Amino acid sequence: MSPSQNVSVLFLLHFLALIAFTLQTAVTRMSAENEMSKKNSSISAFFVFGDSTVDAGNNNYIETISRSNFPPYGKDLPDHIATGRFTNGKLVTDFLSSYAGIKDLIPPYLDPTLTVDDLVTGVCFASAGTGFDPLTAQINVVIPIQNQLKYFEDYKSRMEVEIGKEKTRRLISKALFIVSAGTNDFMVNYYGPMQIRSRTYNISSYQDFILQQALQLAQALLKTGAKKIAFVGLPPIGCVPAVITVNSDNALTHRGCIQRFSAVARRYNTLLQVKLAALQNQITPAAAVLYVDIYNPIDLMVRNPQRFGFENVNLGCCGSGMVEFSVLCNSYSSVCSDDSKYLFWDSVHPTQAAYYSVYLGLRPVIDRFMKD
Repeated sequence: MSPSQNVSVLFLLHFLALIAFTLQTAVTRMSAENEMSKKNSSISAFFVFGDSTVDAGNNNYIETISRSNFPPYGKDLPDHIATGRFTNGKLVTDFLSSYAGIKDLIPPYLDPTLTVDDLVTGVCFASAGTGFDPLTAQINVVIPIQNQLKYFEDYKSRMEVEIGKEKTRRLISKALFIVSAGTNDFMVNYYGPMQIRSRTYNISSYQDFILQQALQLAQALLKTGAKKIAFVGLPPIGCVPAVITVNSDNALTHRGCIQRFSAVARRYNTLLQVKLAALQNQITPAAAVLYVDIYNPIDLMVRNPQRFGFENVNLGCCGSGMVEFSVLCNSYSSVCSDDSKYLFWDSVHPTQAAYYSVYLGLRPVIDRFMKD
């Protein structure tokens, strides 16, 4: 074959490869756009920020012991595989996403196998063990919420390349952003064994500091183009089994809620509602920042367990239920015979049954955003 023929063959192969790449790119974009068109037109995607109450498995991909990607976690998911969710099945965010017609399980952003189709319907940036206070994430060696925001900015840049800037802008403007954090700031950081922040803050000033961090996140999300943001308040943290175990006079026989901790959560929630209402008044009516109450739904389950089909509300299903969570709740742990009768899966996190009850109470929030 002559040199000129070699050049012609190489040119042809290069041309064919270019065509194949162009077609593949077009198919990928069309597939992503088709996924967008299938969903309810009022909510395009779900983006989740926060801690273990909403972490879908991002901690699987970082160096931390704050993980749950092993049995018996995930045992009630369809494929019975531990995904990194800190419960036996689905999270509230998964139920809400399915209800909105997005997808059944929101994937973690750090999963390297995610495709454009996966990304275009939303992802989870949350990291178990984190908080609004950057020091909380540092203590637990997890992803600070501030870094979760950076991951979202990376996501936005990636989608602008994949589907274009205008489609990305519309995707974000119609997406629902959910933020759930704060418990670790108080129970791990302020009241935890080292009580780090309590050395320099009283509880009121620390609550103000956390609220300031939360509002900064809300304002940053609005600047990225978010129009629908839901901020989840704190649960009755004094009713968490591990909190009861550590703070009760006799954890074996007296397992009532530690009211002084739940009072901290109530005050924080009241202040958060005031701050979010003030922020709402400052922004365009085209954007909505709503408070989501989980304190009262969980408090109601604790006070009236039979109404929700629960028989145990102060112990986790895993192990003794008093102290086990994360790596302490593992394949060697005993598990209760019927987790649907338990409010808590481990000593910190609710069961899928509890999350489902919370979800039922939160559907009006989704309905509100669907109407916008």
